[in-house]
Amino acid sequence: MNIIGVDIGGTKCALSVPVGGDRVREVVRFPTTDVSGTLERIYAEIARLAPSRDVVFGVSCGGPLDSKKGLVLSPPNLPGWDRIPICEELTKRFGGRAFLMNDANACALAEWQFGAGRGCQSMMFLTMGTGMGAGLILDGRLYEGITGNAGEVGHVRLAADGPVGYGKAGSFEGFCSGGGIAQLARQRVAAYGGASVLKDLPKGQLTARAVGEAAAAGDTLALALWREVGERLGEALAVFIDVLNPERIVIGSIYQRCERFIAPAMQAVIAREALPDSARDCRVVPAVLGDEIGSYAAVAIARYHGRP
Repeated sequence: MNIIGVDIGGTKCALSVPVGGDRVREVVRFPTTDVSGTLERIYAEIARLAPSRDVVFGVSCGGPLDSKKGLVLSPPNLPGWDRIPICEELTKRFGGRAFLMNDANACALAEWQFGAGRGCQSMMFLTMGTGMGAGLILDGRLYEGITGNAGEVGHVRLAADGPVGYGKAGSFEGFCSGGGIAQLARQRVAAYGGASVLKDLPKGQLTARAVGEAAAAGDTLALALWREVGERLGEALAVFIDVLNPERIVIGSIYQRCERFIAPAMQAVIAREALPDSARDCRVVPAVLGDEIGSYAAVAIARYHGRP
């Protein structure tokens, strides 16, 4: 099967192809510019690959999307991409088949096929980056829901009030995403009476990355912040473990980098809150594909939908 992955992001786009059964090679990466310029660059780079007429395209893109119709529907990080029929345009130019999927679901497929979720029948992937989204692999299949919105866990409320994420104060995204952690850090720094390197940072530099660097240096406030994030993450995961009974939960981005600060508090809450049998049989692990996950994700879409 001739496969080409197309990863469309707010700052960069990339094309990738599979190499053997367990690797993906990024063929080209280029900046995302205006709509027409970016699309024409995508088509030109695909043409250089000389795809066969039975090619299968996997397209990974941030939502909102209409995956069934292959439409990109004005994602906030892609201004001007209004009802772009990307799948229709690809098949019109090159033949074959094309499938569009939001990036959280696509990354779940990538970690399931190539990464930390290999061998699982039921797996949950959490993005834990700038925002908080999820992709669900249930009984060996991607679960997307009736409108394709399954996995929007960032919108779940964890507290009556708290950092704002997904437009909701106290949401899972508010407590456990990059943007939310930065808000939490500003609140805790303002109320903290002790010494901390975080208190010397301008507001704009008080990011999740800065909190991670401070924790690595042993900063007491930073370590307390990560414990709080870990507790909130554990609260959410305990619910998911009870409801979905997954074999594995794979968490990307921030968790990959800061697992040692987050995991102890997270595991303590899971042990306290989740059903013991379900918690025992679920491993929580960091994602392994790192910065290449977008390229793996696009290929994973094509592999998943292009199966006989």
